[in-house]
Amino acid sequence: MRIGVVVHGPHIVDSGYAAKLIEFLGKYGHVKARLGGTMGRTAVYDAHLEDVIDISEKRLPSESVDLFAEEGHDLVVLMNYGKSRITGHGFGYKVFQRSERKPPMVQIERPGEPDGSVVPWREEVLPFAEEIAEELGLELVDPQEICREIFHGEPCNQQEPDTREYRRLVGVSANENIFVNGIVVGTSTSDDVTLVAEDGMITDIIGGRIKKHGVEKLGRVNLKDAVVKTGLLRRSDVKPRKVKLRENIKEMYRVSFLNHAAEDIYSLHDADLVVTVGDDTTLVAADILYRFDVPIIGITDGDIDRVVRNGFKCSGSIIIEFEGGWDDIVGERIHRELFRGRDTIEIEDLESFKKDLLQIIDNIGAEYTVRYT
Repeated sequence: MRIGVVVHGPHIVDSGYAAKLIEFLGKYGHVKARLGGTMGRTAVYDAHLEDVIDISEKRLPSESVDLFAEEGHDLVVLMNYGKSRITGHGFGYKVFQRSERKPPMVQIERPGEPDGSVVPWREEVLPFAEEIAEELGLELVDPQEICREIFHGEPCNQQEPDTREYRRLVGVSANENIFVNGIVVGTSTSDDVTLVAEDGMITDIIGGRIKKHGVEKLGRVNLKDAVVKTGLLRRSDVKPRKVKLRENIKEMYRVSFLNHAAEDIYSLHDADLVVTVGDDTTLVAADILYRFDVPIIGITDGDIDRVVRNGFKCSGSIIIEFEGGWDDIVGERIHRELFRGRDTIEIEDLESFKKDLLQIIDNIGAEYTVRYT
């Protein structure tokens, strides 16, 4: 039997269960694993598992599921470690619903917790799900039970979420960040949160506080297809791994510009320096690029949201903090005047580039503070 494994999120990797479960599934057939999501890639590097879990391309979990189906795998196993039972089950439901092929799929959820479970998302995989649930000591959960959890008592075939204008979030706790496509758009104030969008723009968060700056940066969005997360993107305490070390002396240096945390930050791993705009973008990019020994110059306004438990910054990084609302203005000027509207440039001298950047900032006249690492 050919088994395709979709590994989602950093915690299933950080906990050690991804490696254990991949090895466990090996006794049932040939196993191939690939990642779904972004922050999990950092965890794979830190765990030295890049030769076990394919992280070569950025894909949504549902896209990885469909790719395994296209490749002719007999079964897909979705591994996840949600912050609660209901968030994990809700995630599995969305992955299966978004999959175009809807192949035989089993979900292994929160394997290290008392409420850990195995979910057979297709009836024909029930015998396999029963067997691994018994061997792993996990509860076997009926998908209809999950639908009743999500849809307040209604089974899957009688209730569909109204995602045209509203999107209710499951498993939320108060005072958690709310991410839409990688951008913090607000904070929860209760455990019952619904996003409200009008004409593609998020206009309200029922049970939460909206972050206007984040919503503006996000722009128009299809709530049905958006990737929505709450809490920390990575909640484990980890020891980061340096995948490579930079070359300090080169003829030409590659400098990139990044103003959106949802972009594929990993594509910048060969840069010599990255200029980031926005607090969330700076925090996430610095943490990821630390693994590749790439310093950043972060343009922030002090409205930083805690999106990873411990963020890391490469030595040589600079954080420039302005008063509220100035980061986008300054970033736009730097992109226009220093990068000439391009996202990546090549330069001969990094120190001259930094001086030119600070000169542009001085010319704007806004007050700022600089922190070096």
